[in-house]
Amino acid sequence: MRTTAKVLVVEDEKALSADIVELIEPICETTTAFDGEQGEFLASQGVFDAIILDLMLPGESGLDLLLHIRNQGVKTPVLILTAKDTIADKLRGFNDGADDYVTKPFHREELLARMKALLKRTGHLNSSDTIALGQLEINTSKHLATFNGAPLTLKGREFDLLAYLVGNPGTIITKEQIFNRLWGFDSETSLSVVEVYMSNLRKELKHAGSDLSLRTIRNAGYIVEAPDEQ
Repeated sequence: MRTTAKVLVVEDEKALSADIVELIEPICETTTAFDGEQGEFLASQGVFDAIILDLMLPGESGLDLLLHIRNQGVKTPVLILTAKDTIADKLRGFNDGADDYVTKPFHREELLARMKALLKRTGHLNSSDTIALGQLEINTSKHLATFNGAPLTLKGREFDLLAYLVGNPGTIITKEQIFNRLWGFDSETSLSVVEVYMSNLRKELKHAGSDLSLRTIRNAGYIVEAPDEQ
């Protein structure tokens, strides 16, 4: 995998939600929400690689949630999970921004296969464990990063931060997205910890002789670029 894929499961039936989590956890990390408002809050952060979304939710429907996050510019792939199976329902879901559709009751194998396909299409589930950008290579299974063949000395979440950035080259990633993805929404750690880790990461890359660019975009976030892309 490029980095460990993160999937949000928005399903109000807790037993079904637990079954889905158990099914897909071998290929990703999961976060759960049990109503529309909570689901929209989490989905709107833009830190997930895919969302499994039930349509019949308390508080706010899945379709409303989908419309709201698409209007906010969130492009996270969404797999709709619902008991509604008419062509009209499916078309509405796709028109509102869904990427795939599974009807309840579903076969476990089908849901898993569709999630794998969705993550592969978006580059978050590959046969290779290696991410490469310029002369920098990251092996996610071995938790090893090298520049020009020499290993980098990365502590704690520095490796996860580098893998997240390099796995999204040329993309502006906000400080909030980094914090929520690496430390979690409920973390009591200060947001400023991101700046500390970015500073440490830049020092390590400079020490290794890397000319990879980790740029700060004022009032926006960070972006990683290979030398020939700057």
